[in-house]
Amino acid sequence: MPHYLARDRVAIVAAVVAPLAVTAVLVPFRTTFANANAALVLVVVVVAVAAVGNRLAGAIAALSAAAWFDLFLTRPYERFAITRSADVTAAILLLAVGLAVSQLAARARRLQVVAITDADYLAQIHDTAELAQSAATPDAIVDQVRGQLTGLLQLRGCRYEYGTLLGHPPRLEQDGTVVAGRARWDVDRSGLPDQEVELRTYSGGHFYGRFMMQPTPGAVPPLQARLVAVTLADQVGAALDTSRTARGGS
Repeated sequence: MPHYLARDRVAIVAAVVAPLAVTAVLVPFRTTFANANAALVLVVVVVAVAAVGNRLAGAIAALSAAAWFDLFLTRPYERFAITRSADVTAAILLLAVGLAVSQLAARARRLQVVAITDADYLAQIHDTAELAQSAATPDAIVDQVRGQLTGLLQLRGCRYEYGTLLGHPPRLEQDGTVVAGRARWDVDRSGLPDQEVELRTYSGGHFYGRFMMQPTPGAVPPLQARLVAVTLADQVGAALDTSRTARGGS
């Protein structure tokens, strides 16, 4: 399992457990600790979960924090009911801020925290997004991205395998690093490995396939190019996921 999917699962568990644990710590002080301050503490928890997870984890954390705040920190205690208008406002703001933060965290993660400013890189992302919004088939998007990857990463060749995970070739990860075996490969110093490198496509928790890339010996694609490659692969995953949903697939 890719490390970013494992991180997402941990974040989703934390989204449920962390707000409850922090609320439990605050319960003994609920009669002396202002509810507005308690809400701020829970916002910090939501921010932490969203920062290490994804949009779903952040949203779950926001809902969890609002629920436990209502149940344990507002009167009447141990009931999903709020009698004071100030507490209602605090609960609504807690939920709203938590959801907003989760969206921002998801956007930052999608951009890999590294600003892509090269006009050619941006144009390639835009072209593929535009194609995905058209009536083009997923196969057409796969073909376009395959060609883009060849240029971006200076490849000798590139092919796409649908729904297969055979062997353990080196893998281009979501953060632009390359993992070979269990170790990170220093692309900036050594270039890509001298064997096929896979770039997997996921969307909506589903694995759809992978690009199998044949590096050119001596080529050293920069980090931004690798991040653009990952973004393009994500667009392929989204297109395949949309196609699956349209067909009513599970």
